[in-house]
Amino acid sequence: MRITLFILGSLFSVGAFAGIYKCTDVNGKTDYQAKPCDPEHKTVQINVKTGSSTDTSDQEKQNQDVAEKEQAEKLEQELLLKKQAQLKQDAMSESAKNQFLIKNNPEKFSAFSIPPYDPEQLPDLLKNYQARLPDIERLRRQAAEKALVSGSCTRVEAVELHSKSTKKALVFSVDCSSGKSFYFTEQDLAE
Repeated sequence: MRITLFILGSLFSVGAFAGIYKCTDVNGKTDYQAKPCDPEHKTVQINVKTGSSTDTSDQEKQNQDVAEKEQAEKLEQELLLKKQAQLKQDAMSESAKNQFLIKNNPEKFSAFSIPPYDPEQLPDLLKNYQARLPDIERLRRQAAEKALVSGSCTRVEAVELHSKSTKKALVFSVDCSSGKSFYFTEQDLAE
């Protein structure tokens, strides 16, 4: 009994500043020590002053879970930024095709018939469809070409996304120099 009290007293005196660690292995064998347990042991830190205990194995698992969650959020944010950058690049590419078409066909297109949309300063209507900006630029070009093919439009003055657009069906308006206006749905342009 005296030896046990002596050992516990020694542990408490050494651990009074550092704490006591209760280490339990997979077989259930328990040891008390002044230094942290090996990773393969279940660890409970005992505060000698207050008598409270903290299961550091659970705390380490919680810390690991938090770190994994933060890593996943960071990865998700990076993927979102990459996706936005790719979307912007695709929109600029489609817009460049529009400008090339206009520049090479001044008799069929006014200089401002398909003005490029700036992804950083979109009109309110386009903000709702921001994720489809490359499609919108491509479909504006197709709407202008379809109006010209109709024979009722000799020169395109303006092509814009129309306010009747929905998430499922975009609508484009085409204004011609003849005063004729066309409205094409996304489905019309796919034909």
